[in-house]
Amino acid sequence: MSRISGVSIPLGCFLLINVMSVNGLVEQGMYQSSNNPATATGETGSFPFLMPMVSPQTPDLYLCTPIKVDPTTTYYIVGFNPNATMNTAHHMLLYGCGEPGTMKTTWNCGEMAQSSGEDMVSPCGPHSHSQIIYAWARDAKKLNLPEGVGFKVGKDSPTKYLVLQVHYAHIDKFKDGSTDDSGVFLDYTETPRKKLAGTLLLGTDGIIPPMKTEHLETACEINENKVLYPFAYRVHTHGLGKVVAGYRVRSDSDGVQQWLQLGKRDPLTPQMFYNVSSHEPIVAGDQIAVRCTMKSTRHRVTKVGPTNEDEMCNFYLMYYVDHGETLDMKFCFSQGAPYYYWANADTGLHNIPHIQASNLIL
Repeated sequence: MSRISGVSIPLGCFLLINVMSVNGLVEQGMYQSSNNPATATGETGSFPFLMPMVSPQTPDLYLCTPIKVDPTTTYYIVGFNPNATMNTAHHMLLYGCGEPGTMKTTWNCGEMAQSSGEDMVSPCGPHSHSQIIYAWARDAKKLNLPEGVGFKVGKDSPTKYLVLQVHYAHIDKFKDGSTDDSGVFLDYTETPRKKLAGTLLLGTDGIIPPMKTEHLETACEINENKVLYPFAYRVHTHGLGKVVAGYRVRSDSDGVQQWLQLGKRDPLTPQMFYNVSSHEPIVAGDQIAVRCTMKSTRHRVTKVGPTNEDEMCNFYLMYYVDHGETLDMKFCFSQGAPYYYWANADTGLHNIPHIQASNLIL
């Protein structure tokens, strides 16, 4: 069981409809009433979005479960309270989708995994809106968004469904038939938020040579006419990660690129969202650049992939806009080593800072 299991939530506090698959789509739960005091007065309600007592039997299994947002109301998610431990869940992701990958109660959503003979379906439908809203790993604690900031879902948002993805790296504890309800409690309100939150995920593909230190790097330009105010970041690698750093890159009046640190972290500490190093705005024409320093003590090549034997290089940047909608761009990935580096001539990056794990200050 997860550490916050067994909490009783009144049905009147549900803002969402659970999606269950019996003979097609069966809706359970209740719509949030407009006269419910939890939201009508501007207060915050809580919704438990948890795995439905699953018992995974395949190592490195990615499981997804969906909920449908009440389509008659716009909601704003303002906090995330994880219901999980790293002894059970390797990591969790919360997706915002136009449609889920399937209407099943749960499904194998390890879309990056190698073929295992099982049907695998992505968290979101193939042609629908898709974004990552929240991520958790390594016993990270609760996240509250800044005052006045919220993730918009429901009626006036392309996010019509939320999908919870849990990666079960190890399944020894389930061999006796034990079940799990890992997930997250979502704090929400109906009170409109002028400052809309977004999450940009930067990551890489690539390989790490045996017994070497390698840098996995990515960068992307903000080409939408929006002003982003960063407020939190989260890093993610598996066991070989030593440091992950993210930067805003902007050219000054002399054409020299200035690298402003957004966040820098040892990825083997709790993988929660931390306050950014700088709240300076990010505007069109800026680049966001990320480097993961990976140190291999293995006598084999390690590739980027979904399993515990693979690696990942991810940097999540949470930001808000104070008017209009968030970025259309939700993801930014590179080929990674040995094909992509910041120093490649075609990246346009220069004045690159020297980043080492030994320079990391926690």
